[in-house]
Amino acid sequence: MTGMADAVYQQCIDPACAARLDIGEALFACPRCRSLLDVCYDWSRCRPPDALARFSARRSTPLSAAHGAINHSGVWRFRELLPFAPSDDLVTIGEGRTMLRRADGLAGELGMKPARLFLQYEGFNPSGSFKDNGMAAAFTIARRLGRLRVACASTGNTSASLALFARQTPTGSGEPMEAIVFVGSEKIAFGKLAQALDYGARTLQVQGDFDACMTLVRESAERLGLYLMNSVNPFRLEGQKTIMYRVLEGLDWESPDWIVVPGGNLGNASAFGKAFAELHELGLIDRVPRLAVINATGANALYELVNEHGVRYGGGAVDRTAIDAYFDRMTAEGRRASTVASAIEIGRPVNLIKALRSLEVMNGVVAQVSDEAILDGKALVGRFGYGCEPASGASVAGLRALLEQRVISPSDRVVCILTGHGLKDPGATVDYHAGTNESARSRHYANPPVAVAADPESLEGLLGM
Repeated sequence: MTGMADAVYQQCIDPACAARLDIGEALFACPRCRSLLDVCYDWSRCRPPDALARFSARRSTPLSAAHGAINHSGVWRFRELLPFAPSDDLVTIGEGRTMLRRADGLAGELGMKPARLFLQYEGFNPSGSFKDNGMAAAFTIARRLGRLRVACASTGNTSASLALFARQTPTGSGEPMEAIVFVGSEKIAFGKLAQALDYGARTLQVQGDFDACMTLVRESAERLGLYLMNSVNPFRLEGQKTIMYRVLEGLDWESPDWIVVPGGNLGNASAFGKAFAELHELGLIDRVPRLAVINATGANALYELVNEHGVRYGGGAVDRTAIDAYFDRMTAEGRRASTVASAIEIGRPVNLIKALRSLEVMNGVVAQVSDEAILDGKALVGRFGYGCEPASGASVAGLRALLEQRVISPSDRVVCILTGHGLKDPGATVDYHAGTNESARSRHYANPPVAVAADPESLEGLLGM
C-alpha cells in the first residue's frame, strides 16, 4: 500500500507532532506522541468529480454490472471522497442505503415550522446501526493488510457490526475473518448482544464497563495480533463521514443549519466535522452547518469539559492538562458513566480531541439531557413512525432543549441523526410504555398495554363501539 503514500497518508492530529505515516501501517495512535491519527488526502492528486449528481446516479447501476455492488453502497458510491483503496478492493455488505426523511409531524410537536426538521435514520443499515458505515472502510483496510483477526470493545452496536462484517469478509484462504468482541459485564442490550453471538463472534465479557473494555482491547491488540475496529481506527471515521454525504445529497447538497447527534465515544461528531471541513475545502459546499452534540447527563464528559471547564480545540492547542485533571478527578471520585442509553454510556470518549476540533470547525455546542428526556425523545420518534434505540432519542431530546434555550430557532433547518434501530433495545421500549423502568417515570408519550377479558362485550366497551 506504500504506492499511495504520497496522495493518501495517516497523520498525527497533534500539530506539535504532525507525524506523517503510510496507510499501510496498522496504527491506532501516533507512534511518537500517542495522539489520534487522521486519514489525509492530497486532493490535487485524488480530487473528486465536480458533478455531485454522479454519486446519486450510481444507485441505479444494476448489481450485475461492473462495480454494481459498491455503487449501491451508501459508503462507496462516494468513493472519490474516500480515495484510500482501489475499487476492486472495497468491502461492502450493502451498508449505507439510508435516506434523509422529512419529519413535519415531529417538527410540529417540537414547535418547529414545517419542512425544517429531517431525520437521518441509520437504523436501516444491515446490522441496524450507523456503525456499518465505518466498518465498510475499516474492513477494506484490514483485508488489504492481510489481517485475520479483528476486535473491538463495545456497548453493543460496534460488536454487532464487526461480527456481521467479519462473517462476510473472506481472508486470503477464503475463510471469514475471526471476530473477537469485548463487552462489559454490567450492561449490554440483548438485541445487540444477540447479534454478536448469532454471527459467530468470540464474545468476551469483561468485568467492568466500556471504558475498561476499551483499555483492555487497546493494550492487547498488538500483543495478540488483533486489528482494532473501534473508532480510534482512523478509517472507521472515514466511512462514517458518508452519513453527512447522504444528508447533503438529500438536501440537494445545500448545508442545513444544524446537525444534531448523540455523543458517546464521539466518533460521529469527529467524522462529521472532518467531512464538512474537506467538502468546504474542495468547494463542494459553500457553508458549514453548526453541530450540536448531545450527552446523557450520566455520561457527560464532553459537556462538562466544554461548558464548565472551558476546554476548546484552539487550533490544536488543546489544554490537555485540564482534560487529564478532569479524568483524574473522575477516577478519584469513583464516577462512572451511567445512562439508559447504553450506546452512549461512555465515561472517557476516545475521540474527545477530534470532537473538540469538530466543534471548532462547525461552531458547535454541547448539551446534556436526562434519561427521562432521552426516553421521551425516543418515544416521540416512535409516535411519528420511526423506531430508534435510546441513544437516538438523545438527538430529539437535545433538539427540544436547544429550542427551549433559543440556541436553535424553530425556522432553522435541522437534521437529527438517529443512530440505531428500535429493535436494538426492545426492553427499554417495553419498560417505558409499561411503566417498569425507573428512568421512564415521567412517560409523557407512554402507550401502555391494556388488559381485557376474552369476551366481545368487554372489547366492545373498551373500544367504545
